[in-house]
Amino acid sequence: MMLLHAQIESNKRKTVLLVGLFLLFFAAVGAAFGVVTAEDPVTGIVIASVIGVAYVLVMTRAGTQVVMAMNRAREIKSEDENPFLWNTVEALSIAARVPMPKVYIIDDPSPNAFAAGMSPQNAAVAVTTGLLDRLNRHEIEGVLAHEVAHIQNYDVRLATTAVALVAVVGILSDLGMRLLWHGGGSRRRRSNRESQGQAIVYLVALVFLLLSPLIAVFLQLAISRNREYLADASGAELCRNPGALASALRKIAAAPEPVQAASRACAALYISDPTKKRARSWASWWSTHPPVEERIRRLEQMM
Repeated sequence: MMLLHAQIESNKRKTVLLVGLFLLFFAAVGAAFGVVTAEDPVTGIVIASVIGVAYVLVMTRAGTQVVMAMNRAREIKSEDENPFLWNTVEALSIAARVPMPKVYIIDDPSPNAFAAGMSPQNAAVAVTTGLLDRLNRHEIEGVLAHEVAHIQNYDVRLATTAVALVAVVGILSDLGMRLLWHGGGSRRRRSNRESQGQAIVYLVALVFLLLSPLIAVFLQLAISRNREYLADASGAELCRNPGALASALRKIAAAPEPVQAASRACAALYISDPTKKRARSWASWWSTHPPVEERIRRLEQMM
């Protein structure tokens, strides 16, 4: 159990580090935007902050029902429709000390599941019929514990905020390049009067702004992968059975067919990549999910 708690605390510390790094990076992008477009980094940071807050607010207004509709999920509104699924979610919610989320089923033969909701008060979990058919009761409980852990840890809110900030970084980079292109002549005339130091700062800011969308996506995916590790550890703590979750991940990963009902925009929410793309080792850095083999290894260490 000590290893389990150590794993949870380690993942939380890594998330704090990654989120802090992402926010510093976002401020640096704003400063670079200010240097390139207005020769004033503070102005750029203010502009980036205003756009970022506005974009996050817009994205967070998309309700849980919208996400469920995008993935063709139907709500289970009473215990009578699926007693085991309903009672398992209820018991895990009590253990996690969160309100019971709404329960949905996706009619799809590929085993998978995901959680949605910006807070525990408006959260929901969805499982595919393939998950209910192919996994045993303990494995299903492990998967549901993972999803309830996402709700408990506010992972959907964090993921949505990260996606919004990545989009803003892309907007700032594109806008900066457009403004630079249209105002390039006046910039070149001023450059003759600039000191060598100012020219170097400008060049560094320009290159950084060009590369910023790529760096932003990399940081966003690093946060996403780390939260999956955290949900695995937290879910194992909730169900007291890390072996069941490891076995469930093994079966989900082994299923060859993708989740046809899954929306690509929601792929990162699923417990395992619903598209079933097999990433090469070098491409795993750009995946929304950690390697299944590593997730299973960590879970087995908790047994």
